[in-house]
Amino acid sequence: MEIIYTKNAPDAIGPYSQAVKHGNLLFTSGQIAINPATGTVEATDIEGQSRQVMKNLEAVLNEAGASFKNVIKTTCFLKDVAKDFGTFNAIYAEAMGESKPARSCVGVAELPKGVLVEVEVIAVLD
Repeated sequence: MEIIYTKNAPDAIGPYSQAVKHGNLLFTSGQIAINPATGTVEATDIEGQSRQVMKNLEAVLNEAGASFKNVIKTTCFLKDVAKDFGTFNAIYAEAMGESKPARSCVGVAELPKGVLVEVEVIAVLD
């Protein structure tokens, strides 16, 4: 097992890693909309937060030698699915490009730091 860390994504805010590589599998922790340069959540709307989340995930994937093309499963958590799903889904699709991994999207009551979205992925490394 190898722990993956990059300064281009937010530091963990608890006792966990940004990602763990086991064999050719990569498991990321959930990423929220923290700007790694400032350590704060700057975006207040679903569009800005979703873009930051996908940017953070991309940084973790890149550190492990992967990209969104390697992702086989995502789990997405939204604070307000009814209101935010469409906007989130468009930004998610833009980030994933031609990739269409399996996905679960779950509505939750609350997320860390009061954010609106969190996403975790599982990827297969080449």
